[in-house]
Amino acid sequence: MMMLESPTFTDRTGYFPSRNLEMAFYELNEGLRLIRENLGEERYLKLMGMSDRMRAHFEADPEDKTDDSLKGRAIIDEMEDLLKQVARKRR
Repeated sequence: MMMLESPTFTDRTGYFPSRNLEMAFYELNEGLRLIRENLGEERYLKLMGMSDRMRAHFEADPEDKTDDSLKGRAIIDEMEDLLKQVARKRR
């Protein structure tokens, strides 16, 4: 969802009119907070920092016209890779 709806995170279907950048990052950060114990403190803090950087990139390029949106999307991929590592270790 984050990859497809970035950089503004607005819902194009009309079903979720309150969907926006603020809500998307609130959901992401709360989700990370909920699994904080499973992540470990170091990895949690790293992911939160990545979330902050990603948001800054998307805020800097709301019209998706510069490299900032691309950089934000690259961070999504990095975060996904880190989370997959955690999932593999828990199996």
